[in-house]
Amino acid sequence: MSTSTSNTRPKKRSRLPIPPLRQSLDRYLASLEPFFLEDEARGGMKADSARALRQSLHVLLHFIALDKVSPYNWLDDNFWINVAYLEWRAPLLINSNWWLAFHEDPMIPQRALSGETNNNRAGTTFWQIRRASWLIHRMLQFKDNVAAVEGAETNTAGSWLLENTSEMFSRGRIPAAECDAISEPPPLISPHARSILLMIHNWCYSVVVYKPRSAADNDPPALFSPGEIEARIRSVALDVESRLAAGEKPVPIGLLSADERDKWAKNLHHLLDISPTNHKSHQAALQTLMGLSLDHITHIIPPSTSSAHPRSSAQNELDSHLHSIRSTTQNVSNRFFDKAFTLIVDPSTRAGATGEHSPVDALVPSIVAEYGVVEGVDVKAFEHREGCPPEDGKGWERLDWVADDKIWKECEQAKRRAEAIIQDSDDSVLWFDGYGTEWIKNFGGYKLSPDAYIQMALQLAWYRTRGEFTATYETVLTRMFKHGRTETLRTYSTESRSWVLAMTNPEASALTRFRHLQNAIASHQRRTREAMTGRGFDRHLLGLRLLLRPLNAEHSALFDDELFAKSSEWKLSTSGLSAGLLFKGTGFGAAYPDGYGINYLAAPNMIKFGIESKFSNPLTSTYLFKEAIITSLKDMQSLCIQASSTPQVHL
Repeated sequence: MSTSTSNTRPKKRSRLPIPPLRQSLDRYLASLEPFFLEDEARGGMKADSARALRQSLHVLLHFIALDKVSPYNWLDDNFWINVAYLEWRAPLLINSNWWLAFHEDPMIPQRALSGETNNNRAGTTFWQIRRASWLIHRMLQFKDNVAAVEGAETNTAGSWLLENTSEMFSRGRIPAAECDAISEPPPLISPHARSILLMIHNWCYSVVVYKPRSAADNDPPALFSPGEIEARIRSVALDVESRLAAGEKPVPIGLLSADERDKWAKNLHHLLDISPTNHKSHQAALQTLMGLSLDHITHIIPPSTSSAHPRSSAQNELDSHLHSIRSTTQNVSNRFFDKAFTLIVDPSTRAGATGEHSPVDALVPSIVAEYGVVEGVDVKAFEHREGCPPEDGKGWERLDWVADDKIWKECEQAKRRAEAIIQDSDDSVLWFDGYGTEWIKNFGGYKLSPDAYIQMALQLAWYRTRGEFTATYETVLTRMFKHGRTETLRTYSTESRSWVLAMTNPEASALTRFRHLQNAIASHQRRTREAMTGRGFDRHLLGLRLLLRPLNAEHSALFDDELFAKSSEWKLSTSGLSAGLLFKGTGFGAAYPDGYGINYLAAPNMIKFGIESKFSNPLTSTYLFKEAIITSLKDMQSLCIQASSTPQVHL
């Protein structure tokens, strides 16, 4: 933070509270009620057993003392980043990293959208590099604008944005056995603090995008113009072209970073041992401001020949773009998956971003990305060049990697594993344009919560496709608190279960169904507020569980109970982002092989869903789940209209 002596300061956010233990246990037990009711309906445990379970609960530890020694936040300082992210050993590819596809830039000539150009350099195109340069400039401009207000009075949202934006630049994840680490930003005098990581044809480069700062200069480095950034990127493309012509072969470091974390840790350790060049390149890759991957192939999904799962040309185009950003077998090696934020642009100027999830939650980079795309390419901005030669003569440097036979073999194996993950990913975008948040909020004066309404549609879609219920995770931000991250909102509740059962009961009246929907939405809203304001319980229970010391024979009936695990098997993992008017779609991987990962963008007249599941699992189908969501949303609108015409609904 700034050390300015100004009287104004960013508005201080309070510390994340530790909820009363009894409150957390009561709310946890309330979340188990639908599981008990379902067991009872299927001839299992009686619902009254909840009372016996309540009496048997005995949590051994609380952690008020832990809060006192935590500088910012008892959860984030001690547990969260490790448990939620860094201890995961699964590959970041699809499993953890998020992805986001941008709309086309209307300022780019139509002819450029085909990817054809007379200025082809190493498979890159003129407008591809131009759009990339513009987006890089805009996004770094956003970072600088945010830093410029540091020290000024802001509201809670502004304070949260200040804190988190700085975390997504100059950061990277470092693989290590059992638990990874997050790199520290470089000192401002380092050239990496003024550079981006550029990847073309699997080669890595560091490209300087800020002017150097003299020792006597207290002002922050000045961002180069879009034209200067473009000139440097084009220079790199020419270098790549010469290397391709010479028959050079890059070490596909991107493939190694896409691998299972312990494998990547071992391979990185070996790379650092065999050459100091690798150490230099790895440090630069971590410390550069952000990544830019310029692909030399425009990914197109072949037309569908399936009559069971037809795909329109528009849907093909949408999903082709989304898959390109998520990663395909053609471009997976042209990414450095450990980078917190990477911009991706292909030869047809399709663009998007992906990133490693641990430094910040996906809403933050989506805000930065939205600023980047809200203004199209300004051709006049490219007329200005700084007019001075780069300090190193080029304005960029190669970040090469030295490999031996062992590493080349590991690259081949990593490629096979990455391709298997990609080919198993059943990933698609649904644009539901029947209605959006405007209709949901304004229908009949009931002021239904759009987020809760969408969550209920997902509950109904799941039940109709599976014939059973499942624990459902929704992300809720705790941004009003210092270093706040997220809390779990359990969508599957007693009220949502009652509503879904009413919708699938042919004897239930429209009035009955609508009242159940109202109850479910009200319950969801109430619990959303609790989670946002530090009164959730899942993170509290996580802390309690992690403080138990098994070596000292400490245990708790709460955490030993099988329902504790079952109630947190998030086979439906969901998150709402924003209206997403400038985004085609977004996504993240399913948390369980027989589940779905769903991110949605709720706009006034449209709702976009990014849905990911696994082809290999017979219980899931992204296509069928999309159809179930469409049906649910249509049925819900019909229900609301039908119920509103019933006089009793106003009682």
